[in-house]
Amino acid sequence: METLSWVSHPARARRTASLLTLIFMHAVFVVVYMISQSFWMVTLAGAIFMGALSTFFFPTRYEITKDKVKVKYLFTRIEKEMSMYRTFYPDKNGILLSPFTRPSRLENFRGLYVRYHRNKDEVDTFVKKIFEERTSGDQ
Repeated sequence: METLSWVSHPARARRTASLLTLIFMHAVFVVVYMISQSFWMVTLAGAIFMGALSTFFFPTRYEITKDKVKVKYLFTRIEKEMSMYRTFYPDKNGILLSPFTRPSRLENFRGLYVRYHRNKDEVDTFVKKIFEERTSGDQ
């Protein structure tokens, strides 16, 4: 069985965005401390930021096979059957696997976004091949 796997680390790939994000976070921490005068509130703000931005700052591991897609984040792991996805939408940063046959507002909530890491053409070709094999097998 053919497998495609890679690690995506957006903070490492986009150093300018990472630096600007860290500067913004530092400014927020200063404002939080000035308002609350509490290091506990600054710690809470830091925890909230890191939780919200963990997929940006920490590496994410992806593995796609004909049958499954696996995503391993810092603290969680997602494993889904490829058969639950009916279409896909590539963009410049990744590919959205959608459970709907037509565009829907719910795609961002029910679909799975797979982020590229300098392998856009490889991922697009691999996913397209999976969907083509599935549709040719249905006929």
